[in-house]
Amino acid sequence: MDGTEEKLLAALAAAIGPAHVLTGAEADAYRHDWRGIMEGAALAVLRPGDTEEVAACVRLCAEAGIAIVPQGGNTGLCGGATPADGEIVLSLARLNRVRDLDSTDMTVIAEAGVTLHAAREAASAAGMDLPLSISSAGSAQIGGILATNAGGSLTLRHGNARALVLGLEVVLADGSIWNGLRRLRKDNTGYALAPLFVGSEGTLGIITAACLRLVPASAAVEVAFAAVPTPEAALALLGHLKRADEGALTAFEYISGHAFRMLLDQIDGTADPLPSPSPHYVLAECSATRPGPATREMLEAALASAMEAGIITDAVIAASDSQRAALWRLREDQAEAQRRAGENVKNDISVPISAIPSFLRQAETACTALMPGLRIVPFGHLGDGNIHFNVVEPEGADPALFEASADAIMHAVSEVARALGGSFSAEHGIGQLKTGLLASWRGGVELDLMRRLKAAIDPRGILNPGKVLD
Repeated sequence: MDGTEEKLLAALAAAIGPAHVLTGAEADAYRHDWRGIMEGAALAVLRPGDTEEVAACVRLCAEAGIAIVPQGGNTGLCGGATPADGEIVLSLARLNRVRDLDSTDMTVIAEAGVTLHAAREAASAAGMDLPLSISSAGSAQIGGILATNAGGSLTLRHGNARALVLGLEVVLADGSIWNGLRRLRKDNTGYALAPLFVGSEGTLGIITAACLRLVPASAAVEVAFAAVPTPEAALALLGHLKRADEGALTAFEYISGHAFRMLLDQIDGTADPLPSPSPHYVLAECSATRPGPATREMLEAALASAMEAGIITDAVIAASDSQRAALWRLREDQAEAQRRAGENVKNDISVPISAIPSFLRQAETACTALMPGLRIVPFGHLGDGNIHFNVVEPEGADPALFEASADAIMHAVSEVARALGGSFSAEHGIGQLKTGLLASWRGGVELDLMRRLKAAIDPRGILNPGKVLD
C-alpha cells in the first residue's frame, strides 16, 4: 500500500469511523461473489451508516481516483458486486432503516441495506404487500435488487423491480446526492431519471434509498403444482388459467422433470406431491384481496377442465400454509440443488412466451452437441418468458473440462435465444460475467448511447468499472 492509499484510508476512517473501514481478513467475506467463481483483492471495505457518509466516501475516493464497487447482499449471479484488485467495496448493509410507510399512498421508503424480507415484513404489518419475490429475499437488499432490476416470481402480475419504483435517492460519482424520493404516481417534469439508475448495476450512481409502490395484502392465496406432458401443454395451461381469471393469476413457474428430480436428490425434506413422475411441471399461484373460497373454487374448476382437455396429467392444490410453503420450496430451492449437484452454467434468458417450447428443445440440442452427458435442468418464470436454462456438468466428468466449455455453452444458449427474438439476460443483469455479449447484442446506436450516458454521469469511470460496459 502506497502513501496515497494510506492517506485515503485515514480520511475514510475519519469520515465513517475506523471500525467501518475493513482491511485484511475482516474484508475477506466481501471480496468474492456468492457463487465463489470471482474474487478480487479489494483495497478496503467501507461500511457507511447513512447517505451523507456514503457521499463522503464517494467524494474521497473520487478525489483519489480509486474505483468504488457498491455491494448489497452480494447475492448476484454475474459478478456485478465483486471488486477487482485495488478497488474499494462500499457496503450498503448499515443503511437498513425503513424510513416511512404510508398506508394511504401505499408506499414504503426503504434504505438500500434493508433486506427484501424485512421490507415485505414491514409492509405486511401494515396490511399491505411489496409485490416482489426472489429466492434470496432474506439476504438480498433493496439497493442491489433495484441496481439489477431483479424480477422474480411475481413479475407476471406486478412487473420487475423497476415497475415498483416511484422515486430514488442516489449518490452520484462526484459525491453529490440526488433526492428524488417522490411518492407521486404522475410526475412529468422533464427526463425520468430514476429508471436510469434501476438496472445500471451501480455504474451510474449508488442507490441509497427508494420509494416503492405497495399493493393490498392478499386475503386468499392458492398454490397448485401440476404435471404437464410437454412445454406446449405448460403454455396451454397458462392460457387456460388466464381465461379462468387473469386478474387472480400471481405466478406461473416452470420446472423440467430433470431439474425436479435433481432437487429431490439434493435437498433434504423435499418430496414429490404427485404419485407419478412427469417430464415437466408447473407451479401456479392465484390470489385475491377478498377472503373466501372463490379463488380456490376457480382454481379447482380450471384444473379439472384442464385435466379433461388433456393439458395436465395430474395436479394438487395446497390445503394449508405449510403445504403452500412446501410446494414453493420445490421451485425456490432449484438453484441450491443445482449448486450441490456440481459445477454449472447459469443462463438467464427471455424469449417471447410463445417461443418457449422451441427454445427449450433447441437449446438442449445445442448444449448436448458440445458435451455429451450434460445435465440440462431448466426452470423459471414461464409466465413472463424468462427461463433459467441451467446446465450441470456430467456426472463423473472432469470439472476442468466442463469449466473450459462454460463460455461455449453460454454462447450456444444465447444464440438460440437470439434466433427466437429473445435476450441473453432477463433479470440477472450483465455484471462482469456477460460484458462480452453486450456488443454483439446491443451494439451500434444502442451501445453508443449507453457509453455516452456512462461518460456523462461518471466521467472519471470510478463507479463499478468493468461491469455492464467492458
